[in-house]
Amino acid sequence: MSLSRRHLLALGGAGAIGSIASPQVVRAQAPEFTYKYANNLPDTHPMNVRAREMAEAILKETGGRLQIKIFPTSQLGSDTDTLSQLRSGAVEFFTLSGLILSTLVPAASINGMGYAFKDYDAVWQAMDGDLGAYVRGQISKAGLVAMEKIWDNGFRQTTTSNRPIVTPDDLRGLKLRVPPSPLWTSMYKALEASPVSINFNEVYSALQTKVVDGQENPLAIIATAKLFEVQKYCSLTNHMWDGFWFLANRRAWERLPEDVRKIAAKHINEAGVRERADVAKLNAHLQQDLASKGLAFNQPDPLPFRDRLRAAGFYKEWQGKYGEEAWAILERAVGKLS
Repeated sequence: MSLSRRHLLALGGAGAIGSIASPQVVRAQAPEFTYKYANNLPDTHPMNVRAREMAEAILKETGGRLQIKIFPTSQLGSDTDTLSQLRSGAVEFFTLSGLILSTLVPAASINGMGYAFKDYDAVWQAMDGDLGAYVRGQISKAGLVAMEKIWDNGFRQTTTSNRPIVTPDDLRGLKLRVPPSPLWTSMYKALEASPVSINFNEVYSALQTKVVDGQENPLAIIATAKLFEVQKYCSLTNHMWDGFWFLANRRAWERLPEDVRKIAAKHINEAGVRERADVAKLNAHLQQDLASKGLAFNQPDPLPFRDRLRAAGFYKEWQGKYGEEAWAILERAVGKLS
């Protein structure tokens, strides 16, 4: 069937005037470089909307020399699998959470430090400034290239079935699902909760059957996973911020001529900034939408949570793990933590 369609298109093109036929000839020429870009988000997420625009702009401005093919929704494998492919060069570009990248680059999770960032202004000042530059330097040591602008995943919020989270005392004894990560487990133990590591595909049933009382995630995930069906409260704790580093395999990146690299980096970074604005609008819309579905919202004061973590020695512990240089850069951006 596809052969017939191509044959018909060819016949139609043969009778067309030259001004119409010539763009088809240009399009038929193979790009000099065809790179794969993988991510773990749905095709409709702002990340992929902006990535498609980005890829089209790069193809156009490079005169067709660099084509980027996008593979959303973990089509090429899990985050761990795709990171391995990125390192080997089987995938040229990949966007990955710093919290997951920390399995390879420990400093990459520092942006997820509990209750460090008070708002987005503080996030972008740090991640577009010295803290982001430090993490990119550490990523470079692992043989990867991180683009200058980190993309937004969002602040994480807490949902529960039995009570809203207003003060740190409300977390005491709370059975809370967390991803398998030392940073999460350490933070919630310091807040006297009972963190339980559960794979995300089991979260809905764990909440439904009361294996856990609550969980934490950005609003977009709370909405798409329909967690509002099995939770009553959403406390806007903003306890962690996470973003996606746009990563390139170093060998693949350096194979590109310098002028092509400049064009690619420019459009990737511009797309990242637009995605940030998109996510901010999406979050505002999602809160209203989730409230209309019965989820009760509240916004607790973050300072008592910070004080509790400080008193429990949480910040001192992670200061030791990240090292003095990284910790000093973080505190210059967010204020004294430890």
